Amino acid sequence: MRAFLLLFLLFPVLELYVFFQVSTAIGFFPALLLIIAGSLLGVLVVRVAGLATALSARESLNRGELPAQQMLQGLMVALGGGLLVLPGFISDIAGLLLLLPPVRHFLVNRLRKRAEEQAIRQRAFADEFEAARRPGTHQPVGREPNVIEGEFEHRDK
Repeated sequence: MRAFLLLFLLFPVLELYVFFQVSTAIGFFPALLLIIAGSLLGVLVVRVAGLATALSARESLNRGELPAQQMLQGLMVALGGGLLVLPGFISDIAGLLLLLPPVRHFLVNRLRKRAEEQAIRQRAFADEFEAARRPGTHQPVGREPNVIEGEFEHRDK
């Protein structure tokens, strides 16, 4: 929590420092025009990304698939556009990185793996907790013993 608060307070200072450095290198008005152009690009990206994500999700639903991958990709594009809207060069660079497909695929795969691991941990914890609440049973809830169902008949010789 403290790290997030420190980053939240430090980020505007870093943005101002980078803006000052860029404006001394290329001039104040060109730097300001770059910031404005980045914000306009971010607004355009957010508008287009929202529509593209909605259409892609609809196509996936029509095929009978869950559009989780497309939704995460759209979320990353929208986040990239939102970072572009924020004034500053650091946020613009982060937003542009999120617009690159390899970076998005990498982050989406990391998020998906992390969510799956979290779901497995929560399921295991819930099973152990439920088994501890039921006295006399050693089998966690949701897990059945290995039983193979089948049919048989006795044949006498």
